[in-house]
Amino acid sequence: MKNMYPPEFMQELKAKNDIVEVIGSYIKLERRGYTYWACCPFHHEKTPSFAVNAGDGYYHCFGCGVSGDVIGFIKGYENVDFRQAVEILAARAGLQVPAYDDRAAEESARRKKKLDRLHLLMRDTARFYLSNLYSGQAQAHLAYTAKRGLSPTVMKKFGLGASLDFGSLPAFLLDRGYTREECLESGACSETNGRLYDSLAGRLIVPIIDQMDEVIAFGGRLLEKSDRAKYKNTRETVLFNKSRTLFNLNQVKKLRRAGGLNSLIMVEGYMDAISLAQAGFPNVVASMGTSLTKDQARLCKRYADDVFISYDGDFAGQKANLRGLDIMKQEGLKVRVVPLPDGLDPDDVIQKQGAAAYQACLDRAMPLIDFRIHAAKSKYDLSRSDERRDYVRDALQIVREAESATEREQLLRRISEEADVSIGALQRDLEASPKPAAPKESEPSRKEDGAAGDRKAERFILAACLFDKPYARDCDLSGIRFSCEELTAIADFIERGRREGHIRPSGLFDEMSAEGELSEVLDLDLGDTLEGERAARYFADSLRLLKERGIRGEIAAYRSRFETAASPEEKREMLSRINALTKKLGLLK
Repeated sequence: MKNMYPPEFMQELKAKNDIVEVIGSYIKLERRGYTYWACCPFHHEKTPSFAVNAGDGYYHCFGCGVSGDVIGFIKGYENVDFRQAVEILAARAGLQVPAYDDRAAEESARRKKKLDRLHLLMRDTARFYLSNLYSGQAQAHLAYTAKRGLSPTVMKKFGLGASLDFGSLPAFLLDRGYTREECLESGACSETNGRLYDSLAGRLIVPIIDQMDEVIAFGGRLLEKSDRAKYKNTRETVLFNKSRTLFNLNQVKKLRRAGGLNSLIMVEGYMDAISLAQAGFPNVVASMGTSLTKDQARLCKRYADDVFISYDGDFAGQKANLRGLDIMKQEGLKVRVVPLPDGLDPDDVIQKQGAAAYQACLDRAMPLIDFRIHAAKSKYDLSRSDERRDYVRDALQIVREAESATEREQLLRRISEEADVSIGALQRDLEASPKPAAPKESEPSRKEDGAAGDRKAERFILAACLFDKPYARDCDLSGIRFSCEELTAIADFIERGRREGHIRPSGLFDEMSAEGELSEVLDLDLGDTLEGERAARYFADSLRLLKERGIRGEIAAYRSRFETAASPEEKREMLSRINALTKKLGLLK
């Protein structure tokens, strides 16, 4: 985001609207050292995780990830746009608001117009699918909804529709005045050999709606068995990022506003979510088959502290899909796993056994640590003494993660009964067994996925530079090729600040979104994460890691050019550069 007002005015506006005073006039802040804390006003929480950094002029919630400067707070709290937030703060400080910067305003207007067009296209597409469902040509679609036991009321609530063929939707959208580029950019249509076609042709359509009640994508369900994927979503677009989306969150938001939300039920697919909502469980969201992500966990945290994970009853598949549960726990959520009968998903339970049976499953939900022990037990035949020993070994490693002595004792009692081993023996084994090796914080993990390891190192380097840590002051960021535009923009901001003699972190909110990578970088400015010798070592190791991988990338590129070089002179030049980079790589080790 670029400012639409002169920089001098923006600086004066922020200087005369102290962020602590402004936020403190809306919510109660408690000072701890140099930071002010409160329960976040943008999501439901019981323990304060909303921090206001007075010196650097920004706020950040370590629970839901929301960040911003004083303008961003007014936008979020008052539910106004940028211009209105500026006017509120100007009136508060007795300042006259100058005219917009025309070019910045035009650029912003162009972006908004583009997004508005795509949102309008998606709404028109949803209406088109809806009309298809009741056109008299969608008997197969209606037969499927009847088979699933979906009522007309719930079908209308979720906006279900029908795709009848490949060509009708593109023809409809073009006739409405949308361009081919808009049809493709929305994800509603795809293209083959220059021809547009419906991305979800022939399927039952489920609109995917965000928290602002905007249609951002569609899901499609096949009507009969096929070798094609049963469920399919429109591809990711500027509107739709699957890893940052939860199905039915728009309805959950309304539920919370009405005061009827205490917990969330997480299911895999939108049909499970619709079935549960119809059966009287409106607090349901769906991850749409993706592995749970940090962004989805943070979305959950905005609305509730308790999450019931209710995937299908196939235990092997369940274990595979629950690998993201630790992420939920790390975000401060209380996670419980809902046991379902083998082979059944939530919809099956509702259809075959009724809502009361599903409620009974919820009542038997296991805390995460109990489920992990349950999962460990499922790998072994406890009738065999050798496998009982293996189970005990694995289970004790999980017990180490118990959060209290009471919880630990309860788990040991359970293991004792299952493995026919005395609690005393288990306690002795627990004390004697080696603790799992903690990862060395002073060096980035070499076992991590390359991209993930790079991204983690990049964030740490930028956070240390942004908050001007002594060990980072000589770091030349211009020599690092960052892996995405957001991180590159943060690096450019830091370099500009260094040239000007002062880095003002809150200034980042004038240039980019407060979500995504900026939020991840700000997350590191908590406690002693960036302090001390360990942080300095981690910084140095991260820097070396990125430089090594950068040099190896250059070497690989020159080797490729060497293979395709047309002349001996070019080959010699490439070989010389490869040798020089190889020596440079050796100096880093």
